[in-house]
Amino acid sequence: MSHSISKYTASFSCDMAASNSVIAPEFKVEVFSSSEELVSKLQEKWSGKPKPYPAMYSSVFGGIILDPAMMLIPIDDHMVHRGHGVFDTAIIHNGYLYELDVHLARFLRSASKAKIVSPFPEATLRSILIQLAASSGCRDGTLRYWLSAGPGNFSLSPTGLPSSAFYAVVIDGGFEQCREGVKVITSSIPMKSPLFATMKNVNYLPNVLAKMEAEEAGANTSVWVDEGGCIAEGPNMNVAFITCDGELVLPTFDKILSGCTAMRLLQLAPQLAEQGRLKGVRVAAVIADEGKKAAEMMFIGSSLPILPIIMWDGNPIGNGNVGELTMALSDLLWEDMVAGPETHRIPVSYA
Repeated sequence: MSHSISKYTASFSCDMAASNSVIAPEFKVEVFSSSEELVSKLQEKWSGKPKPYPAMYSSVFGGIILDPAMMLIPIDDHMVHRGHGVFDTAIIHNGYLYELDVHLARFLRSASKAKIVSPFPEATLRSILIQLAASSGCRDGTLRYWLSAGPGNFSLSPTGLPSSAFYAVVIDGGFEQCREGVKVITSSIPMKSPLFATMKNVNYLPNVLAKMEAEEAGANTSVWVDEGGCIAEGPNMNVAFITCDGELVLPTFDKILSGCTAMRLLQLAPQLAEQGRLKGVRVAAVIADEGKKAAEMMFIGSSLPILPIIMWDGNPIGNGNVGELTMALSDLLWEDMVAGPETHRIPVSYA
């Protein structure tokens, strides 16, 4: 028996050696002997190329970084290897930060649910973000920021970590109103549970897979429907409908993320009701079959602010064209972004 095993082992080793010689040619790994050498290598990536990230803040570095090659997060940060982090976003438009305060408030609510204590009070976080926007020089773009349990080890629990961490980055790029309608499908990817869906955490794998599933089916993105058959949300957007009798209806927020732009729309939309263009505005459970029979359908999100939906699961919404009331609501939000009250728009003092 031992002779047979030895013979088999020898034969297996020879086969593996032969296989490796064909499949795995020698690959020499570069070793960086100094930080200067490593920084030089990182900067090669950006040499002569556009820089879409004009500025980043890191509490680990303790300041604002203008070199995209150094916009890094430690590998032992628990947000990286455990997904223990939350994030949020604000828009920079025409040199103003739009809806920063409501996004920041939601950000800290998410952090509380994730049991992450911010290294700074809310006022300091706000000041950092405004200074970051100013340092970036970006007048149209996105300001995205994260709270992490922090770097320090590769354990599951954050107990013993030196501190939580705050990161933020400015992403350059302007915005235009979305005037073309898109197609969506019902996602087969399981929804997050209400605890995680109502917390804007960094675990977005279900959202990514829902988006990819739609793209593979020739659609723009997906819509989640819960176990009770009620419409929930898109992978990173809220959903809204115009009913056949002219009401604006948004699905309830008890199992999904409370969108800041959706909440602002609920404040602005009654203007159309006062003009007689909308019958009313409400938040209610919406059965998927009812939603598919709506006159108009749309996504709502910070960078859209409204994206018309003209087809769902291969069937047209309404007459299959972008709806008049959808665009009227888009105009309301767009005007609010461009010239709304300064309670919602913070001017950035660029150096």
